[in-house]
Amino acid sequence: MANETTIPLLPCRSVDDVAPFYQALGFEVTYRQERPNPYVTLRREDLHLHFFGVPQFDPADSYGSCLVLVDDLVDIHSAFADGMRATYGKVLVSGVPRMTRPRPRRNQEGHFGFSIVDPGGNWIRFVGRATPPETDDRGGLARTLHNAVVQGDSRGNPAQAARILDGALGRPEADDDPAVRVEALVYRAELALQLDEPESARELVRQARSIPLDDGARDALADTLRHAEDLIAGLPPA
Repeated sequence: MANETTIPLLPCRSVDDVAPFYQALGFEVTYRQERPNPYVTLRREDLHLHFFGVPQFDPADSYGSCLVLVDDLVDIHSAFADGMRATYGKVLVSGVPRMTRPRPRRNQEGHFGFSIVDPGGNWIRFVGRATPPETDDRGGLARTLHNAVVQGDSRGNPAQAARILDGALGRPEADDDPAVRVEALVYRAELALQLDEPESARELVRQARSIPLDDGARDALADTLRHAEDLIAGLPPA
């Protein structure tokens, strides 16, 4: 057998919700019908996603998911982020739909990945084929951050992820690598938005900004620091 193609078929409340969202990410609608059943097919290069509408469907109850292996994880995440900024004025980081950041997945043999949670509540999980260097030996906060990511990004449990991080972040800053602490604070701010705690998110970003960094660390954290600004961009002025 050769040249087989597998296409996920995922539920949603309305194809009118999912189609514009994926179009913002650079997908095109290749087929659509309303009767006898709502159905839409979307394509972005070699990635195909199909959706069927269920009028009484609750996205919060969705178990829909699929795994997408990509060569350049950062590039596709950046393209999705740019599409969100152009369409919504910001990167969607809380609620449904939303997108997580590329981070190491400790529960997936060190793979690097991010997730899209679409308007149907489906988790489209993007994983890079290359395995990034292991970073756990930077210290306790780095390991704690990885554990929090498993709960928040992989299992969709931001409350548990926040609890995991809060204890570690309560330790004196001198115990941590400053760059890791910035990563942890920014991720905790992202979780705060998911938990509908905007003022906590704003304060956590303020703390991340206040940590002294040398030029090398600041360059390495450029994406994280930009993400921090994305997190609070849509919040009303303090």
